[in-house]
Amino acid sequence: MEDWLQPDWVIDTGRGGEFAWRRLRRCPSLEVEIHHTDGSHWPAFEPHHYLKTNNVIAGSFYLARAEGVDVAHLAVTPRPGLREARACRFVVLPEWQGLGIGLRFLTEVAALWRRGVNRFERPMPTLINTSHPGLCRRLRAHDQWMQTSCFLYGGARKQVGLKGGMAGHLRAVQGFRYIE
Repeated sequence: MEDWLQPDWVIDTGRGGEFAWRRLRRCPSLEVEIHHTDGSHWPAFEPHHYLKTNNVIAGSFYLARAEGVDVAHLAVTPRPGLREARACRFVVLPEWQGLGIGLRFLTEVAALWRRGVNRFERPMPTLINTSHPGLCRRLRAHDQWMQTSCFLYGGARKQVGLKGGMAGHLRAVQGFRYIE
């Protein structure tokens, strides 16, 4: 049997459920390309995004491609005054999650914006707000991202009925800023 087909661990149910480790394998190395694109690729990623909100206004769209397949999407919009940018519409397709592509993709795009590689040719730090617990954990552990906020139900704003402060969605939100 080929080496890559060997399992990491085996549970033999015939011998009382004994557990035996094989060896740990690293994820395969992937070459991921980043493409600046238009918003036409978003419909393929939209079903996998946890929010259903309006289209991104004045956004720059980025696509990560591995092995010739689109694997991740990110939009970046400038905030008023062009002092900072906001990352949104961040999606890694489910079959590509867990390989580290998403965080590297997000960090590289944020680094480009921080260096002024954007359509405004102006350096801007990037902010991202997310509710995804795995992404929050990875961003907190990353040395180039700093947590700036942590709100329950979309912010410190007063809630009216079921409408939250973040596009009308009730969710816990954590904010991070890229610091190079």
